[in-house]
Amino acid sequence: MIININEVYQFKISLNNSKPLIWRRIVVPSRYSFWDLHVAVQDAMGWIDYHLHLFEITEPLTNAKVEIGIPDEEDGLFDRTILPERKEKISEYFNEDNRKARYVYDFGDSWIHTIKLEKILPAKIGEKYPKCTAGKMACPPEDCGGIGSYYNMLEILSNPHNEEYDEMIEWLDGEFNPETFDLKDVWFDDPEERYKELFEE
Repeated sequence: MIININEVYQFKISLNNSKPLIWRRIVVPSRYSFWDLHVAVQDAMGWIDYHLHLFEITEPLTNAKVEIGIPDEEDGLFDRTILPERKEKISEYFNEDNRKARYVYDFGDSWIHTIKLEKILPAKIGEKYPKCTAGKMACPPEDCGGIGSYYNMLEILSNPHNEEYDEMIEWLDGEFNPETFDLKDVWFDDPEERYKELFEE
């Protein structure tokens, strides 16, 4: 689908504490909500989007830290306010003086990402957005335990004689190459369709 827009935001998404850095560069419409951005981040990184997530960013007008995500009825019990991401627009938060947000995916494994606004650009006529323009390294497998466990997994996989090697290969359902990333494999889902699949069906 070709979206009629004037401006696009170029973001770099980096997975914190990954070495070499696991990252993606995406370009999205400036009209995007944080839900739309969430879906784009998931699809570009290679996550499957079946865990909870949260954005943390500074509100430019008040300079207060805010949390943006999917509010839960229990949030109020912990004196916590989570702003609804389908209503909050990225253009209301990201600007040249407020470039970074923290994005947490899977509160158990705690995959922490830094989302940095690199550029605000004019949209190209006929161009499809969102799009992924660059990236490095494979996304870790879901449910592997977090960044520390991920690198422990890679250490096991590097040694076929490790006593846990066969078990790890079986858990992965095959081999895993941490250096593999191909732009051609990135496919962006429709944010509204994703929401319906997850919450309305």
